[in-house]
Amino acid sequence: MKRFWKEVTVEAAEGGFRLALDGRPIRTQGGAPQVVPSRELAEAMAEEWRAQGEDVDPRQFVLRDLADFALDKVAPDRAGSVDALMPFAETDTLCYRADPDEPLYRRQQEVWEPLLTALEARHGIRMERVSGIVHRPQPPASLAALRAALLEQDAFALAALRTMAPLAASVTVALAALEDRADPAALFAAANCEEDWQAELWGWDPRAEEDRATRLAAFTAAADFARWARA
Repeated sequence: MKRFWKEVTVEAAEGGFRLALDGRPIRTQGGAPQVVPSRELAEAMAEEWRAQGEDVDPRQFVLRDLADFALDKVAPDRAGSVDALMPFAETDTLCYRADPDEPLYRRQQEVWEPLLTALEARHGIRMERVSGIVHRPQPPASLAALRAALLEQDAFALAALRTMAPLAASVTVALAALEDRADPAALFAAANCEEDWQAELWGWDPRAEEDRATRLAAFTAAADFARWARA
């Protein structure tokens, strides 16, 4: 598709801010008014449009796609989005450790335990730690508390969580990325602790490095999206 607009502007709208191309307001891919909650997010989305060349690359509309997902899919069914996130709490990767006599276990304890204990303190819950890959159910009360916490999130935060939790295989990491002083790169590295450990031992495969960079970019974009949305 060829670029069809010259000017991108941000304007106030009922409920927040919207973008206009040559004065025409943008709608979501589902046809709804594309109104986002903060000027900061709207300006970041506008930069995606401004950065396009003569040939439009749809892959560069990461923030637009997240906003459309929040408005078209998440907002009408927030409970459904929470349902989709709960498996990443039930089998949170931070709860599954190597055997205690393995060197990797010490790395996991160092990197994962502070994140997990912070989650427990924040929500007044207890999460089961498991050595090995055999599934152990999390306490029902803990899952209920996490579900309630997720239901408190707005559609834009839930849209970001729907991206981050699968990339991290962890609701703990995804929720931590919503914190004001979160470091998305450090959190993504924490979630990929085991993968990075193996790479340190045996070396990085170029394709694996490229895949990791792609996943990190998606995780960081979602964290930035959530931060700008609540600015």
